[in-house]
Amino acid sequence: MQFLLVLIVAGPLLGAATALLPAPPGLRGKSPDQAVLRHGVTVTGAILLAAIVLALGFDHDHPSTMQATTDVGWIRALDVRIHLGVDGISLPLLVLTALLGFLCALHSYFKTPSGPSPKAFVALLLVLESGTLATFAVLDLVLFFLAFETVLVPMYFLIARWGGEGRRAASWKFVLYTLLGSVVMLLGLLLVGVKAGTFDMVALAAGNGRGLTASVQVVAVLAIGLGLAVKTPMWPLHSWLPDAHTAAPTVGSVLLAGVLLKMGTYGFVRIVLPIAPDGMRTFAPYLGAFAVAGIVYGSLACLALARPGAKGDLKRLIAYSSVGHMGFVLLGIASMTPTGVNGALFANVAHGLVTGLLFFLVGAVKDRYGTADLDTLAGATGAALYGRAPRLGALLAFAAVASLGLPGLAGFWGEMLALFGAFDPAEGLSRPAFLAFTAIGAFGTLLTAAYLLIVVRRVCAGGPRPAGETPIPDVQGYEFAAWTPLVALTVLAGLWPAVLLGLTDPAVQKLLAGGTQ
Repeated sequence: MQFLLVLIVAGPLLGAATALLPAPPGLRGKSPDQAVLRHGVTVTGAILLAAIVLALGFDHDHPSTMQATTDVGWIRALDVRIHLGVDGISLPLLVLTALLGFLCALHSYFKTPSGPSPKAFVALLLVLESGTLATFAVLDLVLFFLAFETVLVPMYFLIARWGGEGRRAASWKFVLYTLLGSVVMLLGLLLVGVKAGTFDMVALAAGNGRGLTASVQVVAVLAIGLGLAVKTPMWPLHSWLPDAHTAAPTVGSVLLAGVLLKMGTYGFVRIVLPIAPDGMRTFAPYLGAFAVAGIVYGSLACLALARPGAKGDLKRLIAYSSVGHMGFVLLGIASMTPTGVNGALFANVAHGLVTGLLFFLVGAVKDRYGTADLDTLAGATGAALYGRAPRLGALLAFAAVASLGLPGLAGFWGEMLALFGAFDPAEGLSRPAFLAFTAIGAFGTLLTAAYLLIVVRRVCAGGPRPAGETPIPDVQGYEFAAWTPLVALTVLAGLWPAVLLGLTDPAVQKLLAGGTQ
């Protein structure tokens, strides 16, 4: 188990290094480009297999216990250690990252984004995967910061070199926003480590803030929370996200929405809640207010983009929808209750599955029509995917209703539990304020349903294909292979939520109790 976790974290880095080397003569295939793309599929496939084996070998009877741990000294002067481990909170995100990394590599093998050498593309994809996996596996504050920052460079280049129109401005905006937030977060992490005398996240969580004064906790939560809020992204620190998604290649959007946004909310759960509970209690009402503002703002922005004549980009609309969905995650965390935090973690995974699928589908629509502009797609009678490409239309409708939180699909449980957590917040929090947040969040679910149903009606419905019109291809074999796992897991998580909640709940209970359970 130890070896598996080290392999999962370090394997993609080794794969990135070997991707830049010339392929051996017997493995070159038809071309060097094909060889390096196949290398990406092989490495990410091996990491996914290792993650599945790790999940199967995980002790599901004790999900609150850190497992597969490695703890060795690194920088002894600062007591920084290479400390790795997984519990019921981090394991689902680790597997989700490995899955999306493999599906993106598989998609890229058959549909290579236009741009420079595939060697650099595959290497950057693997470095990005490694940084994300490390973020969910490390248990040292300094290592967490390093892993958190590792993803910036590869994502910048994926957007800037393989993105679409406006890619350079979008990539710079992404880096500047997240880097500024990370600098502030580093100061907060160092403050906690110096004042507590350790950077070990397990020891800090067990202390439950007892080694930190109330003022230190308040400053630490403010600094760390700002950095995490930018990456989440929380309104009003979200403005980099729509530009980044609109310009990014399909696989960049999938990874950005599917796993990178989860790094911020994971940091709130893993670091802020257990290490500085008094400081978190001070800021929880403000976090809840920003969360519901994001829910409503994201939904209204999507409604504005979806209306006829707005020239709304479908990728941009889904990016704004992520602001709303991540608002539910932040609301659950702000409640500081087991119910709310479990809902936040469930919504994290559900959003990764559903929004990853949505970005795959929008990329396919854009490839076929040459645009993601809603007015162009709708035209006179609608893009009419039901009649022109029925499988693609059905999948887009499925992903839309999963995103709006239809009962029986993954999107429902996380948002419902987050609202339940806000309805009865932790002791010491203002219940009238959180009741207002619950009402606003519930109203946001109606707005979400409205804009997603408008999108489905405009893009999928319409008249039959006119005689003589060139048909568009329906779902291809490689697309079916890349999308089927996301569809299956969306249904599984919706029908059997205990698969996830059985992992997260004991770990959340222990985390909020300061390791006393």
